[in-house]
Amino acid sequence: MSDSTISIKRSTPKETPEQRARKRIIQFIASGVVFVLYILLAAFVQTKNPQGAYIMMIGLGFGYILQRSRFCFTASMRDPVLTGTTSLTKAVIIALAVSSVGYMALQMKATGFDLAKLGSEALPNVSKLPGHVRDAGVHTVIGGFLFGIGAVIAGGCASGTLMRMGEGFVQQWIAIIFFIIGSVIGMAILPAIKSVPFLYQATPVYLPKLLGGWIPALIFQFGMLFILYIIADIYGKKKAGEL
Repeated sequence: MSDSTISIKRSTPKETPEQRARKRIIQFIASGVVFVLYILLAAFVQTKNPQGAYIMMIGLGFGYILQRSRFCFTASMRDPVLTGTTSLTKAVIIALAVSSVGYMALQMKATGFDLAKLGSEALPNVSKLPGHVRDAGVHTVIGGFLFGIGAVIAGGCASGTLMRMGEGFVQQWIAIIFFIIGSVIGMAILPAIKSVPFLYQATPVYLPKLLGGWIPALIFQFGMLFILYIIADIYGKKKAGEL
């Protein structure tokens, strides 16, 4: 007898067209039932919160877009290093440009074109502006670094984690638990960090005020985004062998 072992590969039986059609019907019915239950839940939430149904519909729309596009902020920073692809990176840059236009309009409405209201009694500081302009400091850098490590290990940022939770990934359900724990710890130690001037920037940096108006701020903002987009595009094409 030979000492060599013989490996037998078992082929997985392919689904028949009838089985695939039956599975599609089951999926269609199940999705319809879930959607109807979601609508009923939204109607109930609306009785408790005037904007409840609106928030739930917006959340459902965002979730669908995230799932179909595989959009993830962490992947936009991770993919260029691991795979050399920059499609998500460019998508995030475009998203930042679009959101910048929206927030610019809201903030310009609050401050006025010449920023006359900023610093006055009507608008004493930039933290009151739409967009959650907040103070930054060393804690921002440290927190961002730790969050980046955790997001890569977990396989997604906040939006990616929530999206993959809906897809049934157990790892993301574990990750969200520690995501919440880390956020609670951060909020608990934030007052102590604020008491140390070296760790906390007392005055937020607001580009329109720092650069002397909206026009210089817009040139700087969109100029930087445009440069980053060109760099990402060239990098991706070089990695793909197109250049």
